[in-house]
Amino acid sequence: MAPAYLIADRGYDSDPLVAALAARGTCAVIPPRRKRLFPRAYDAVRYAQRHPIERLFSRLKQFRRVATRYDKLDAHFLAFIHLAATVLRLRDC
Repeated sequence: MAPAYLIADRGYDSDPLVAALAARGTCAVIPPRRKRLFPRAYDAVRYAQRHPIERLFSRLKQFRRVATRYDKLDAHFLAFIHLAATVLRLRDC
C-alpha cells in the first residue's frame, strides 16, 4: 500500500519523481524550486508539519549511538531510538 503523501524539501522537486508518485497514488508535498518557470502547487500547511519531525531527528542525532549507528541489529537500533525519544520527552516536561 502506497503512502497518501510524500513530504520532501525542494531538492526532490523533479517532474519524473512527482509523476512516479502520482502513478502510485501518492500526493507529492514538495515545494517547487525557485527557478521553475511554471511552479507546481503544493499543500503549504501539510509541508509545515515537516519541521517538528526534522527537529526530532536533529535532537535524536545528538545521541552518538544513534548518529553513528553502533548497533548491528535493527531491533537493537530501534530499541535505542525508543529509549532516546523517551529521554527527550522527559527532558521537555
